[in-house]
Amino acid sequence: MACVKGRINPAPVTKLRLFADSGGYCSNPHCLSEIFVDLKSQTVHIAEIAHVISAGDKGPRSDADVTPEQRSEYENLILLCPCCHTIIDKAEEDYPVDLLLSWKRNHKQTIADGFGARKFQTREEARQSIEPILEENSFIIQEYGPMTDERFNPESQMPAQWLRKIRTKIIPNNRKVLIVCDANLNHMTIEERKLFHFFKQHVDDFEAKHLGGVEQNGSQYPHGFDKIFN
Repeated sequence: MACVKGRINPAPVTKLRLFADSGGYCSNPHCLSEIFVDLKSQTVHIAEIAHVISAGDKGPRSDADVTPEQRSEYENLILLCPCCHTIIDKAEEDYPVDLLLSWKRNHKQTIADGFGARKFQTREEARQSIEPILEENSFIIQEYGPMTDERFNPESQMPAQWLRKIRTKIIPNNRKVLIVCDANLNHMTIEERKLFHFFKQHVDDFEAKHLGGVEQNGSQYPHGFDKIFN
């Protein structure tokens, strides 16, 4: 982890976990502001990574017994909108460590519940749960993806639209599919489990590129995964 202005910067994988856990919203249950904002020319994120225990020895909720490395680990970080980040640090007495950790824990569970993280009785039910999600992703890729004819038009706004769809639709949809599949591994064949492991790696690499700024292309979407539970 790199040190920036005396602070240890969270590792890229830590940042990815925080964004994935957020589901696109501030983790304050009384706020839930969207952290991606659509502008005319681009989509930007306004999320800020806040420390539960301060990054410094004299900051909000500081604890000298916690090492600098521990302060920038996933367990001590929470994703908030700029407003909530400012409030919790300026009014630290109203926002103790236990409260912020409960925000993070409950927010992650709420997102998981909203994504349908439950076990189904049959393969057919599992399929019905994820089929519309896979179909939506497929439609977005066909209409906005990098292989459309618009890639030959230097003035096209399609690349910006594609990036927006990635962040607001495809990445959350991938997370929904992961959660449903994880909860219903017992309904998968051996071959489907292999496909699912490849899909997991694809999702991780895809998020690393489009949220974490990793330049290299990662693993491709596994052929045949769109038929999972069929």
